[in-house]
Amino acid sequence: MRIPRGEGKVRVVYFVSLFPCWSETFIVRELHELLRLGVDVRIISLKDPEEKLVQSDAQALLDRVSYPVRGWRGAWEVLRGTASRPVQTLKELGSICLQLARHPTALAKTLVVWWRTLALVPTVRCLAPDHLHAHWATYPSTAAMIVSRRTGVPFSFTAHAHDIFLEHHLLADKIRRAAFGVTISEFNRRYLAERINEQASERMRIVHCGVSPGEIPFQAGGREPGLIVAVGRLDEIKGFCHLVAACELLANWKVPFECIVIGEGRLRADLERQIATAGLQERVHLPGACKQEEVRRHLSRASAFVLPSVVTAAGDRDGIPVAMMEAMASGAPVVSTYVSGIPELVEDDVSGLLVQPGEAESLAGALRRLLTQPALGMRLAQNARDKVEREFDVAKEARKLYEAFA
Repeated sequence: MRIPRGEGKVRVVYFVSLFPCWSETFIVRELHELLRLGVDVRIISLKDPEEKLVQSDAQALLDRVSYPVRGWRGAWEVLRGTASRPVQTLKELGSICLQLARHPTALAKTLVVWWRTLALVPTVRCLAPDHLHAHWATYPSTAAMIVSRRTGVPFSFTAHAHDIFLEHHLLADKIRRAAFGVTISEFNRRYLAERINEQASERMRIVHCGVSPGEIPFQAGGREPGLIVAVGRLDEIKGFCHLVAACELLANWKVPFECIVIGEGRLRADLERQIATAGLQERVHLPGACKQEEVRRHLSRASAFVLPSVVTAAGDRDGIPVAMMEAMASGAPVVSTYVSGIPELVEDDVSGLLVQPGEAESLAGALRRLLTQPALGMRLAQNARDKVEREFDVAKEARKLYEAFA
C-alpha cells in the first residue's frame, strides 16, 4: 500500500548505513531543514538500530525510518526481485564482482547490501518517492543506485571523507549514473576528478555539511580560562594522540589548562595509557560520548577548541569536521590542521589557527597563544562566526539540495 503524502510535496527517500547514528548529526540537521522546506523525507537504514545514545533531534525522525526486511519475508522479496528481472540481476552481480574482485571484504559487504536492498525495494515502492538520495559514497549509495535502476526513480549521493579516501565503491559508475553528485568541499571535488573520474568536476556539486547558527548562542569573551575542548571519535584520523602530547608540553611550559576530549572510539585505551604515562590524569579528561546539549555547554565555556586532524598511512582523513563548525558558531576560537577541506572552513590567523598535522609542538604553541592572548581569541571568534553564517549554515546548504531535488 502506498504511503500518502501532503499535496504538492516532493518525497525524497534517504539511504544511510545506520539511523540513528551518534556521529552523523549533520545528516539529521539536513533532514530537519528539508522537512521545514516542505520535503516529505523518508529514511532507509541498511542496519538495524544499535545506538545506545540517541540525540533528541534524531529521536524525532524515528517514525520515518524503515529497517532491513529479515527472515523468510526478506528472502521471498529477494527471490521475487531476482526472478522478475533475471538479466538485470546477473548484470548487477557481475558488475559488483568484477569491480570489487580485488577487495574481498568490500565485495562481501556489498553483496550483503545487494541482498538487503532487493528485500527493501517493495518498501521503497510503497513510499512512492520522487527522488532517492544517499549519504556516503559506499554502501548507501550502492543501495540507492540499485533501487534507482529497478524503479526508475532518479538518485543522487553525498560523498564525505573515508568513503572516497579509503574506498572507491563503484564510484565511477555512481558519478556517471546519478542525477547529480554532492560532496562537502572543493578539495573532495578535485580529489574525485583526479583519482576517479574527470566528470566529477562537472557532475559533483558542493553542498557543505552545516550547523544552525541561530540555535547556537555566540559568546566571544568571558570564557573559562585555560579550558581546552575537543570533540570527535577516538579514532586515528582525529589526531588526539598529538593533542595529548601537546598538553604534556603545555604542562612543561607551566601554562595553566584543563583539556576535555568528548567522544568515544577504539583508541580510548591507548589514549588513557598515554595520558597516564604523561601524568596528565588530573588535566586531560575523556568523558565519552555526550548529548548534543552537553557538548554545546562545554563549547560555550571553552577558551580554545582543538581538532588536530591527520592523514593516516592508509590515506584516511577528515572532511570538514562539523564539530569545529559548532565551536566556531559558539565563539570558541579554534585550532586545527592543514588537512583535506579544513582550510576551506578555517583561514589561519583570520578565523582560527592552523598548524601542520602531527606536529605536537606547533599545536601546543597555537594553544598557548589562545590561552594567553584573549584578544586574539576574540578576534578569531568573531571572524569564525561570520564564516559559519555565510558558508556553513545548514538552512542555506539544505536549500541547495531542495532545489536540486525539485
